[in-house]
Amino acid sequence: MSQIDVFTLGETMVLFQPDQHAPLDYVHTFPKKIGGAESNVAIGLSRLGHTVSWFSQLGEDPFGRYILKTIRGEGVNVSTCQFTNEAPTGLLFKEQLSAEDVNVYYYRHQSAASFMKPEQLQEDSIANAKVLHITGITPALSESAYATVMKAIEIAKKNNVSVSFDPNLRLKLWSEERAKEVLSEIVKMADIILPGMDEGEFLTGQTQPEAISEALDPHKEKTIIIKLGDEGAYYSSENEEGYVPGYSVKQVVDPVGAGDGFAAGIISGILRKEPIDQVVRRANAIGAMVVSMTGDIEGLPSDEAVKRFMSPDQENRDVKR
Repeated sequence: MSQIDVFTLGETMVLFQPDQHAPLDYVHTFPKKIGGAESNVAIGLSRLGHTVSWFSQLGEDPFGRYILKTIRGEGVNVSTCQFTNEAPTGLLFKEQLSAEDVNVYYYRHQSAASFMKPEQLQEDSIANAKVLHITGITPALSESAYATVMKAIEIAKKNNVSVSFDPNLRLKLWSEERAKEVLSEIVKMADIILPGMDEGEFLTGQTQPEAISEALDPHKEKTIIIKLGDEGAYYSSENEEGYVPGYSVKQVVDPVGAGDGFAAGIISGILRKEPIDQVVRRANAIGAMVVSMTGDIEGLPSDEAVKRFMSPDQENRDVKR
């Protein structure tokens, strides 16, 4: 099997997101999309020119087939995915009352992905990757999903594959105690850690980026990048640390998915061996681009689009004709 850039695994659901800002009680039409942190990152990386493989278990139903076709159509390898007749594909509904006020309703309890098992993983698929990307969502789905994530990390470590970890804290899925225990366990094994400030505070009790980074990585052995929203990001890597400002966004359309775009940008830059401050600046740009468009994957840009966005004269561009 030839080497790939990134392997990732997790649950992707069919996303029903109205085109209007209104309570779901008053919404009558729901366009069908997809949403899932890991597949968002996979698609983001594919659009940036990387080879990516995504694993999950889907229901043997129209929704599962729709998800697989969509992700495969984005150039992501889905050959290791599994289907089951024993459980349905998960669903979620997104309620957007305004650009800043978004609620998500999950219908994923005992979904097909929650029954994924360690023995379903193909070791070669992970061993031949440069990076394994995981989030804190998958281990929250069930004990077997947790075991699958831990097995993937074990395979990665055995084969010198870097582990990228976005905590993606979802307290609707598990207790605070269990979340802190498992996320802290994964932090110790990860090489690249991408928390938001709220997740950093949850895991460490610290309230400043430098202190959070120190608590997560006291020996300065990892790359830690802490998301600071529209203020940008703080990074700490070996002997380097610093802040990189964010990009101003004229209008936030949909904030969901920005963190996944950011993660794709970080992993992409690290794979390209770019200077860390440049890596973070590019990731900030991708996050800003994602929030400017509705949907989890719709705003994920191509490499060329990111370059245009970051160019000094992008503010003064005329309409293309």
